[in-house]
Amino acid sequence: MILIDRPTWPGHGRLWSHLASDVSYEELHAFAERLGAPPRAFERDHYDIPEARYRDALRLGAQPVGSRELVARLTAAGLRRRKVSVSER
Repeated sequence: MILIDRPTWPGHGRLWSHLASDVSYEELHAFAERLGAPPRAFERDHYDIPEARYRDALRLGAQPVGSRELVARLTAAGLRRRKVSVSER
């Protein structure tokens, strides 16, 4: 299922949502392409989606979830890719 959290993440003068799949990266990439998200918006396990595209994602079928639920579902599906800290490299 494609999941999206509310656009509450600030960056570059905008608010952003995270778009993810709890099924596969293939499902996520296909959905992002339909949404018109550029490949550069993909970060490890999600796409960063600007607030202006949030409703478009919902219209295409993304399910709104809270940020914690999004992370929990990615983790449960084995699709969570954590940021690697400098000390872990």
